[in-house]
Amino acid sequence: MPATNPTVRTQVAILDDYQGVALTSANWAPLQDRVDIDVFRDTLTDEDDLVRRLGKYEMICAMRERTKFPPSLLDRLPKLRFIATTGMRNLGIASAYAKEKGIIVSGTGGSGNPTLEHIWALILATVRYITVEDANVKAGIPQWQSTMPLGLAGRTSGLVGVGRLGTQTAKIAKAFDMRVIAWSPNLMPERAENAGVEYVATKETLLKESDIEDLALMKPTAFLINTSRGPLVDETALIELLEEERIAGAGLDVFDVEPLPIDHPIRKAKRVTLSPHSGYLTDTNYAAFWSQTVENISAFLDGNPRNIL
Repeated sequence: MPATNPTVRTQVAILDDYQGVALTSANWAPLQDRVDIDVFRDTLTDEDDLVRRLGKYEMICAMRERTKFPPSLLDRLPKLRFIATTGMRNLGIASAYAKEKGIIVSGTGGSGNPTLEHIWALILATVRYITVEDANVKAGIPQWQSTMPLGLAGRTSGLVGVGRLGTQTAKIAKAFDMRVIAWSPNLMPERAENAGVEYVATKETLLKESDIEDLALMKPTAFLINTSRGPLVDETALIELLEEERIAGAGLDVFDVEPLPIDHPIRKAKRVTLSPHSGYLTDTNYAAFWSQTVENISAFLDGNPRNIL
């Protein structure tokens, strides 16, 4: 691929920079004479709105799957030549179709293990009702203690699958003296043993025996924690279960629609701890994301694209 003409400045859009930190998380100086950058902090979901906003840009920097790029949108962005996404996997981008159109998609690595940290922050905040008691204290409610936290020692943590993240989650659960069981459609006993967890043969067994579970609704004394994907949990059914106290509580970091609509009923549900899909957010991870994004843009402009998805 020939290098871009250095005398022509390339138009770049940074999308969905919710916290306004993209330009301060990395050194963009190497690009200052080569590109013009516009930063957008909101998320657009309507395709016509996206076309109006993005039509002039040759490069787009995407933060995870916040803005989707299906084939229909790519067809309507004739100037687009390059998408820089954070992470080395982005299901919101039709990467194969982009390749057919000559649009290069490059990804980045990360730093640390923010999702694992967030999983346990969410679990602990949920089972100890931290957000409930925090709100009570700040609201001046006279009742000094109003909830009964769940003790983790001796309880059972159920995992759907034991990939890298599941295995690491299990190690921390054991540090709390928890029993860890696992099931998934493709999980074999040998894989469970290698991950240091107890294999159960059916989903039903997993649900009946778990006190804390990552991806599925469970028994009345159980807690649901979802940091994976919003559609894995039926939000309407979850709200009903919470309102009817048919489960003990839930901690959610992902939702069907993001950002979560202001009037969404889950915002007012009882015994639920919510975080705004921040499982991968840390200052160090963002520094890695955006530093490598700068490097990917530079490489593309030099005619040597790297980290292609």
